Amino acid sequence: MSGQSITDRITAAQHSVTGSAVSKTVCKATTHEVMGPKKKHLDYLIQCTNEMNVNIPQLADTLFERTTSTSWVVVFKSLITTHHLMVYGNERFIQYLASRNTLFNLSNFLDKSGLQGYDMSTFIRRSGRYLNEKAVSYRQVAFDFTKVKRGSDGVMRTMNTEKLLKTLPIVQNQMDSLLDFNVNANELTNGVINAAFMLLFKDAIRLFAAYNEGIINLLEKYFDMKKAQCKEGLDIYKKFLTRMTRISEFLKVAEQVGIDRGDIPDLSQAPSSLLDALEQHLASLEGKKVKDSTAASRASTLSNAVSSLANTGISFTKVDEREKQAALDEEQARLKALKEQRLKELSKKPSTSSTTAASPVSTATGTISTAPAIDLFSTPSSTTSPVPQPASSSSLNVDFDSVFGNKSTANNTDAAGKKDQLPSFSHQHLVLYCCSTSRLAHLMIDIHWSQPGEKKLTGGTNWQPKNAPTTTWNPATMAPSVMAFPATTPTGMMGYPMPPQMAPMAMMTQPTMMYTQPVMRPPNPFGPFSGAQPSAASSPSSQSPLRPPGQDPFAQLSLKDFL
Repeated sequence: MSGQSITDRITAAQHSVTGSAVSKTVCKATTHEVMGPKKKHLDYLIQCTNEMNVNIPQLADTLFERTTSTSWVVVFKSLITTHHLMVYGNERFIQYLASRNTLFNLSNFLDKSGLQGYDMSTFIRRSGRYLNEKAVSYRQVAFDFTKVKRGSDGVMRTMNTEKLLKTLPIVQNQMDSLLDFNVNANELTNGVINAAFMLLFKDAIRLFAAYNEGIINLLEKYFDMKKAQCKEGLDIYKKFLTRMTRISEFLKVAEQVGIDRGDIPDLSQAPSSLLDALEQHLASLEGKKVKDSTAASRASTLSNAVSSLANTGISFTKVDEREKQAALDEEQARLKALKEQRLKELSKKPSTSSTTAASPVSTATGTISTAPAIDLFSTPSSTTSPVPQPASSSSLNVDFDSVFGNKSTANNTDAAGKKDQLPSFSHQHLVLYCCSTSRLAHLMIDIHWSQPGEKKLTGGTNWQPKNAPTTTWNPATMAPSVMAFPATTPTGMMGYPMPPQMAPMAMMTQPTMMYTQPVMRPPNPFGPFSGAQPSAASSPSSQSPLRPPGQDPFAQLSLKDFL
């Protein structure tokens, strides 16, 4: 069967509707096409394992669900995808698999759809068994043997005796399940099983390298162990020799299917004399009669064996490093290709001009106006204005004295006889003034009130302060004006002592007259009135010798003024 089936397309469409990109990618990586999972799908799933917002259990459950298919292609590709994520994905993925009680239950899987299905079902069962053992090993030791640090200061070389004797059997079980795949070169006939074999080949190299370093550590500690530990260690070493033979056969298959000879490590067998030395040492501990052997000969045998195994470990490490470097080179080449493609796309786009410091404004004619924006908060300059002045034909003369009620009936004149001139405000200024808040309005007045060469807000150099009329009244000449009193007292009126010459009836009618008349407060209670002003003859300031003009009218009030 070749190409995506209708079932694959329908399943992918269903996940597209539900919005599950991860499930959709899993379905695309495990289609019915007789080929390995595509690299773009595997890379996407690897990236998903590195994202914290991706549900790892849901990803794993989707893969497990795909293994329930009756098609050997879908099941085998699901195992390959899972294996790929266990090796190259984030460690969270294998941690979750290790925490599950059951993983792949494929011991009875059989695809009866064709002869190829019968043949591939055998390798599916073996592959599922290895992935289960790989997850169990991680659960037991809390790390992956294929990713563990190697070398003289590696994990397997620095373990103590007790932990080493417990860890090496776990490595052996995982190695046995890998070698049980037991495939021949003539059975690697399609892209699916070839992809599975390549993952097993890479695992075999890294796993055996860790296994080899553990054996080196065991041999270095063997002659210092107790009798029970030596017996257990000798059994582990004998099994290691058997697996070394099997791994060499596995590597021969890899060479036959076209893997480069430089990517296949060399195996160096330990001398047979080492096994004899180990057996004689254990027999001596058990009290059996053995042939005499000097410590020097025993040390020489051990040294030769350790050197041989160390060379094997170096060979496996070089192959692993070569593979990592090849992966890095491939990634760099892909990034370079993407960069060149991006630069080519940018070169096709029209270049855009850089923005200017001024704010461009589109006009009705389609051009761009780069006139600077009006800044209401800048300080005025003596030479130039921050706001461009329009033509004089559209300017308006605004009389702010009339607006605030501070202008008298006659215009002020200076000593030269010239009238005070008000600044000219354009229509734009008036709109800004009317639309802004009160604070901005006062700010506009402060900026634009002064004329060039004039910095005072007093109306000119020859300006004289006005004599504001006082609110003091003489009972003999006039009655107090209601409008002159600020309506801010608690009762809405101000109380004054009534002179004795006024009739008692006036005292009763005065409050009524004040409440019936509307109380209107001028904008400035102590400023000039826009109505009729009292005459100079009856002005209180001209009659009272105690209050010179310009002072506070209430500062020197005396009771004599009311008598």
